[in-house]
Amino acid sequence: MTLTALVLNCTLKAGDETSNTAALAQVVIDALRARGVDVNMIRVVDHDVKPGVTSDEGAGDAWPQIHEQVLASDILVIATPTWLGQASSITQRVLERMDAMLSETTEDGTPVAYNRVAGVVVTGNEDGAHHIIATTAGALMDIGYTIPAQAWTYWHTGPGPGPDYLDTTTGHDWSASTGEAMAANLVAVADALRTNPIPKPPNA
Repeated sequence: MTLTALVLNCTLKAGDETSNTAALAQVVIDALRARGVDVNMIRVVDHDVKPGVTSDEGAGDAWPQIHEQVLASDILVIATPTWLGQASSITQRVLERMDAMLSETTEDGTPVAYNRVAGVVVTGNEDGAHHIIATTAGALMDIGYTIPAQAWTYWHTGPGPGPDYLDTTTGHDWSASTGEAMAANLVAVADALRTNPIPKPPNA
């Protein structure tokens, strides 16, 4: 069976507005597709995702449809810009909505995020990428995802103001090669989990 991946682009830019985060995420998407993965990307800000910590916050909530795609994917990538050294507010909302997955299980009691892998993409013209990777990956591990070694890539210009990702080519080669490694590791671990899945917790 073909592996499937979902990229949640947590940019604050809506519609067709140019997204630096989407541009770097596309490097990872291309690397995943080169390895035979079926990939979809959602720009979350274009959907009316309500605040909350359940999988359905009622009338008008767009999260249930996104949640379905999350559960249908072997690989999840959270892609976020950096604002004030932090992940975007959209990223935080996505993670808060995914909190509900802590109590969601398959019929045999296995947590729904088990045997799925996840990674992180970060852009920004300021520092903070490692902090964002650590906190986002930590949240995803809490939910039940497996985080492979070096399942991330990022781009930034260091401390202080500077150009955006699409305004310069500086650092792109490093971000691209790291993105290639990220994709390879995500696929390798996703394949391994298909062959040898993590069992449900002993107390399930």
